[in-house]
Parts: sequence; C-alpha cells; structure tokens
Amino acid sequence: MIEHGLVLGAYPHCVGFFGLITSRNTVRALMCLESIFNAININFIAFSHLLFGDLKQQQTRGEIFCLFVIAVAAAEAAIGLALALVIRRNRRSTRIDQFDLLKW
Repeated sequence: MIEHGLVLGAYPHCVGFFGLITSRNTVRALMCLESIFNAININFIAFSHLLFGDLKQQQTRGEIFCLFVIAVAAAEAAIGLALALVIRRNRRSTRIDQFDLLKW
C-alpha cells in the first residue's frame, strides 16, 4: 500500500514544482509551494505507516512531524503574502521577474 501513498504524494509535488518553475505571479508561486509542502506531508504519513505501523502501541511520528510542517508552511504563507502585498503597493505588480528591489 506504500505505492498508493507515494503516487498520491507525487502528483501534487509534480504539479507544484511545475507551477513554481513556470509561474510569474508571486501569489501563484506561493500556492505551488504550499502544494509541494502538502505532498511532502502525504509522503511523511505514508512512510510513517510503513515503518511504524506494525507496533502494538499507537505511534504517530509522521503525523506529528506533519503538524510542524503545516505550522512552518502557515508562517511562510503569511510572511510571503505580506511581502507580496507590500511589493504590490510599491511597484504595482506581483510578477516575479520584475522584482529588482535590491538594485542600486
């Protein structure tokens, strides 16, 4: 059954990676990054059930690690969207290829 979990995790990972590479919009790139994080969480849970599923007591190692990844992803989304809004206000654009704020 591990194959089903890995295939289920590979699909959003590939879609998110393709979207992250081809996206020019900041908000869309952040959404693709969240998709990649969710795919990683699916893989954590699949491997957790593979490695620790046969123990008698309930082990939730992969699920607890997923909660930490979700917390980091939420903080990343909040900071990323705040930066995108500030750049949108100042530059009137959210295109990634037009970010030249560090140029002199």
